[in-house]
Amino acid sequence: MTITPSQIIIACWVIYVLYWNVSALSAKPVAERPRWTRNLRYNIPTLIGGVLMFLDRLPYPLEVRLTPDGRGAGYIGAAICVLGLLVSIWSRRTLAGNWSAAVVFKEGHELVERGPYRYVRHPIYTGLLLMCLGSAIPAGCVRSWLGLVLVFAGFWIKLRQEEVLMNRHFPNEYPSYQTRVKALIPFVF
Repeated sequence: MTITPSQIIIACWVIYVLYWNVSALSAKPVAERPRWTRNLRYNIPTLIGGVLMFLDRLPYPLEVRLTPDGRGAGYIGAAICVLGLLVSIWSRRTLAGNWSAAVVFKEGHELVERGPYRYVRHPIYTGLLLMCLGSAIPAGCVRSWLGLVLVFAGFWIKLRQEEVLMNRHFPNEYPSYQTRVKALIPFVF
C-alpha cells in the first residue's frame, strides 16, 4: 500500500487539530481579553481562506489550475506540510501555557524568546503558513492560492494585534525583541 501526498497532507492537518485541542487544556487562565469583535478582523479572512483551500469543485474561475499537476508537486507539498506541522508543534510546545487561539494576555504571561522564538516572533503562524503552502501546491488552483493569501492576511492582522498587546505589557523587552527577530521568516520578514 502506497501512501499518497494527499493522505500525508490530510494526516498533518488531523494531527495539528488533535494536538491543538489537547494542548489547549494546559493553557494559563486569561488575564486580559479584548472585545470579541476584534477577533473577527482576523478570523473572517482566515476562515474564508481555509475554506477556499480545502473545498473543491467550486465555480469557474476558482478551479482554474495555476501550478502544474503531478506527483512531484504532491510530494513537494506534502514535505512542506510536514515541515510546517513540525514547526507548529515545536512552537506550541515552547510557548506552553502562554498560548491562546485568540489575542489575549494570560495570567503570569511571559515573553518567550527561546526555541523557534529565537528565529521568528510568530513561529506558529510560520508553521501554519507552511502547512497551507504545502496544501496549496498540489491543489494548484486559483481557490487554493487565494485561500493561502487570505490565511496570510488573517495571520498578519492577528500578529499585529498581538504585537500591540505585547508592547503594552512588555514595554522594555518587546521593542528590542522586535528589532532583533523578524516576524515570520528568519532574517528576512
